[in-house]
Amino acid sequence: MVETVKIKIDDLNIWFGDVHALKALNIEVLSNEILSIIGPANSGKTSFLRSLNRLNDLNSRIKINGSVYLDGVDIYKNGIDVGLLRKRVGMVFALPVPLPLSIFENVAYGPRRYGINNKQVLSEIVERCLKAACIWEEIKDRLNQPAMKLSGGQQQRLCIARALAVEPEVILFDEPCSGLDPISTAKVEEAMIELKKKYTIILVTNNTKQAARVGDRTAFFLMGDLIEIDRTDKIFTSPSDARTEGYILGRFG
Repeated sequence: MVETVKIKIDDLNIWFGDVHALKALNIEVLSNEILSIIGPANSGKTSFLRSLNRLNDLNSRIKINGSVYLDGVDIYKNGIDVGLLRKRVGMVFALPVPLPLSIFENVAYGPRRYGINNKQVLSEIVERCLKAACIWEEIKDRLNQPAMKLSGGQQQRLCIARALAVEPEVILFDEPCSGLDPISTAKVEEAMIELKKKYTIILVTNNTKQAARVGDRTAFFLMGDLIEIDRTDKIFTSPSDARTEGYILGRFG
């Protein structure tokens, strides 16, 4: 099977004011893989993630140079439709934030914004996305109930379904299980593994065991530098850099 590059980063630098948060990053993300990003706090992991759909643009203190290519097109060049970019590159955050609407309307919200109002079509989208997020069987009989009544783990999977509803190509996960119990975490991980059949996934996680469980490849960031990237099994059994081994073994971070 030929591997194709979905995202290519060339010499990406990010500054927060005077702080050089990400330093000359060069990395490729393959189609239909889960790329796990690990590293201690303040290593540039989330900054990297937010650069991929230009969420960093919302912070006036951030300066960026370098290139980020999505299917060969630089997303930072003039004329890029940022709204369309964020439709193509969805994001699931650490803290699930359901809309103050019903379960059904949370998932239907995005398609409605893009002009889909046919109830049957919306119902099909909602069911498909809830199934893909591994939550359909738990909530199929209460779609009209407030989403805020769901448990934390269910809310996170609902947010995954909401991201899927606008048919992205890439899904960014920023520590999606940081506040979840082990059972809920396992269900989110199950969803991610299933989703990579159709989507490209980048997972930032502080849980090295999670990175090892779900990542096809893993990248280790340290103080804004990419230390190494390789197959996950190699990173966790015979890393090339002693700093990677030290982090994985809990010697720092």
